[in-house]
Amino acid sequence: MSVPLLAARGLTRIYASGQERVVGVREATLSFAAGELAVLAGPSGSGKTTLLNLLGLLDRPDAGRLELLGEDVSTLDDRGRARLRREKLGFVFQSHQLVPVLSAEENVALALWIRGLPEVDCRTRARAALASVGLSGMEGRRPDAMSGGQRQRVAVARAIVGEPALVLADEPTASLDSETAARLLDLFDALHAEKGIAFLFSSHDPRIVERVPRRIRLVDGLIVSDETPAGGAS
Repeated sequence: MSVPLLAARGLTRIYASGQERVVGVREATLSFAAGELAVLAGPSGSGKTTLLNLLGLLDRPDAGRLELLGEDVSTLDDRGRARLRREKLGFVFQSHQLVPVLSAEENVALALWIRGLPEVDCRTRARAALASVGLSGMEGRRPDAMSGGQRQRVAVARAIVGEPALVLADEPTASLDSETAARLLDLFDALHAEKGIAFLFSSHDPRIVERVPRRIRLVDGLIVSDETPAGGAS
């Protein structure tokens, strides 16, 4: 039996709000296979981003266990978690989080520079990643000289340049118009098909939810359903 790419058991995250305790995610249990496409769906405030951050090692649970490629990451220190994020995961954020003073190529290469790779390798791989998302010829542009859709494509290139096993994308279409969002979703499909990258989205956008084959729905921090509609398997 193959080891799941990601396996969570009983993940719980509780926040303090004044003198009250607010449950962000409660007892989330799920597994995620290599090469899978899935979306964490639900209304605003349902716990989607909280769970995505836990699964992406950006936050720590208050209870529960998380395994990445069979390794228990629940007790790793910050350095160990950062190493796994750099080597195994890629991230696409709603607000792009590109460095304004860097070019598109430099923003993408940054993900490799922090891993200590030689600069020539970083540059070469960054240009290849930009080409794979349809941005050949735009390597030297800074974010303020690009459209919202182009900036999001740079963010996708940065997420995949390190050849991660899994890309986590938080509301990636939220700031995009319908046409640009459709092109971005086509890009995710192509990268999944061509490179075998697994994608886990967090979104309440029906353009994503209706298109992704596995839908994990949350309400008030609880996973209330986890299903693959008939004919939706990828």
